[in-house]
Amino acid sequence: MMVTTSILGASGYSGQETLDRVLAHPEFELIALGSDSLAGEPAGARDPRLARLGLPAFVTNDEALRAGADIVFCCLGHERAAALVPPADTVVVDLSGAHRLADAAAYTEWYGFEHPRPGELAGWSYAVPELAPPAGPLIANPGCYATAALLALAPLADAIEPASVVVDAKSGVSGAGRELRESSHASTVLENLTPYRVGSHQHQPEIAQVLGFDVCFVPHLLPVRRGLLATCYVTPSEPDLLERLEAAYATSAVVTLLPTGTVPELSRVQGTDAAELALFADRATGRAIVICALDNLGKGAAGQAVQNANLALGLEETAGLRLSGVLV
Repeated sequence: MMVTTSILGASGYSGQETLDRVLAHPEFELIALGSDSLAGEPAGARDPRLARLGLPAFVTNDEALRAGADIVFCCLGHERAAALVPPADTVVVDLSGAHRLADAAAYTEWYGFEHPRPGELAGWSYAVPELAPPAGPLIANPGCYATAALLALAPLADAIEPASVVVDAKSGVSGAGRELRESSHASTVLENLTPYRVGSHQHQPEIAQVLGFDVCFVPHLLPVRRGLLATCYVTPSEPDLLERLEAAYATSAVVTLLPTGTVPELSRVQGTDAAELALFADRATGRAIVICALDNLGKGAAGQAVQNANLALGLEETAGLRLSGVLV
């Protein structure tokens, strides 16, 4: 029996990427595409290649939420998603940041709005599948930067000195979303590399919530469409960092710990739902360097959302995912 599926915010980058994976999923049946801006338009309004697939037309996000689907992927903005009233007996995967933080007061500081449903945050499980799989039907999908940092650091959290941790991360421009803004204009991004939200990015408390301590985190905007690379600098307090990473990802079909001396690269993860990790030692300082590469729209958003949905529904974890590619 197929799992009926709705996508809210289906016209944005993460919504379109989620749609792509839902269409490739052997057990998902799409019944509603939500978009307030495209309601009433055919599914091919955003991408004409979809016109021949016989997909349902866009409806409003409220209509898509009420469509009676077994699973709902929420790809709305943070504040809109925070007001969401999940349907009963439905798995909901929220790709926004609206349910990632346990402390409702933190939303005012980090997201700029007062959470409208603070008493219900405890009902959402924050799920990085390799570290903490979903614990219920309401799933807070992690942010892209947080995913990369946590894959690199969480298995090492009790073997490194917290005050030493620096996360230097860089993402493609699609991480800023489809909404037009001056900072994502081609004339600003091309031939440039820009740090932004320095010391105030909303993924910072998300990382600290999982690790149990704050880190120094600086994001940068890369002049590429997609892909994310996080270089994490740490001072070890235990000698077995490599063994800890090997144990964490030995059976993972999604996260690959690369052979010693091999560096993660965007080109191998772009367009996929996979992640690459590598550990290096700094000869001069004795610090360790952990690098993670992933696609901000794949493992950093839609791919991880489908992976979480599969686990919540008891399906094959990698169903519908893109896990390999060929370099060109």
